[in-house]
Amino acid sequence: MTQRVLLIVSGGIAAYKSLELVRLLRKRGIAVRAVLTESAQQFVTPLTLGVLTEDHVFKQLFDLKDEQEIGHIQLSRQADLVVVAPATANILAKMAHGIADDLATTLLLATDKPVLAVPAMNVRMWHHVATQRNLTQLRADGVHVMEPDDGAMACGEFGKGRLPEPEAIAAEIERLLEIPFASSEVEKPFAQPVLDRLEPNGGLSGKHILITAGPTHEPIDPVRYIANRSSGKQGFAIAAAAAKAGARVTLVAGPVHLPTPAGVDRVDVETARQMLAAVEAALPADAAIMVAAVADWRAADAADQKLKKDGSGQPAPLALVENPDILATLGHHAQRPALLVGFAAETQKIAEHAQAKLAKKGADWIVANDVSGPPGMSVMGGDANAVQIVSAAGIESWPSLPKSEVADKLIEKVAHALASYPD
Repeated sequence: MTQRVLLIVSGGIAAYKSLELVRLLRKRGIAVRAVLTESAQQFVTPLTLGVLTEDHVFKQLFDLKDEQEIGHIQLSRQADLVVVAPATANILAKMAHGIADDLATTLLLATDKPVLAVPAMNVRMWHHVATQRNLTQLRADGVHVMEPDDGAMACGEFGKGRLPEPEAIAAEIERLLEIPFASSEVEKPFAQPVLDRLEPNGGLSGKHILITAGPTHEPIDPVRYIANRSSGKQGFAIAAAAAKAGARVTLVAGPVHLPTPAGVDRVDVETARQMLAAVEAALPADAAIMVAAVADWRAADAADQKLKKDGSGQPAPLALVENPDILATLGHHAQRPALLVGFAAETQKIAEHAQAKLAKKGADWIVANDVSGPPGMSVMGGDANAVQIVSAAGIESWPSLPKSEVADKLIEKVAHALASYPD
């Protein structure tokens, strides 16, 4: 059966890339029907898009002929996936607040199919607190959001906000189309989270597992940031294992380039404060496994412009402030999960530091690992891990194992623990 995509093109200089995206999707055998917003028509003509899709291009909500033949409600339901590319800050804000003032936003509010938003905007607009708040809301609503690329922009600035290349968008569309989706008779404003559509097949059926993974990036200026070497591989492996065990999994991921595990509801963030907000938005959860290597500090005042050398030989002053402690926040939260697991990346006195962290953070377990190896050979970025599980009952040491096996063993231990807790 031919798979169908409803492509909504919103106004932005990156709209021209939608033409290449349509070509790639058609080459893959995917049928595309397109909707152009009014501003998008300043960059892409309906005629060009219609030739590529070999279908009518929809533009107006109150086009009587279109309403008689298809209707905007029917149009919103006929596709297997709704894609907004490029998704401007404006249309993302309307989606987050349920505004339906044109054909595109009305379709998004009326659809009961999965939605993929592919943002593209100026770097300042991307980092603006309002945009990040809207993205957090959309992800919580079940909308899949691709991370924009870093690079030079048409406005002359450099940073995050470029539309991903059409090949990357097409690959993400293919991935989402492979996920089983059962439509409901109950109308929903946005896509139903992926995990709600998968049949449980393990010991965590009916449980909600919240996982963080990857690093955080704390901006210094528009082109520099504070970060660490975390690859996110261990956290993503744990999310995959939890989904295989039948759990509903929310994965809050820092900036990493890893595919989303099957059956996992992913929320992408960049900074520690965004990660904390996404974690709290995902509560309640039966268990939380905080694998992310969150940056301990951030710049007190991120510069609006790139910091330049002044010729004095002295570095630019950089004042740091402490980031929120996500694990400790959950440990003392009103909606604290029944089982709270933290990770400790240590370079010395591994077990000793983990035991101190266990008491200080209010966690049930600390999974400690030695990350003292040189770049390229460390646990951070590698494919194997040797961990020690520190709890009030003592220390359980595991040999070096592939991260996927560490994940399977940890999830088995989590399932056993949750099974012993009273409902």
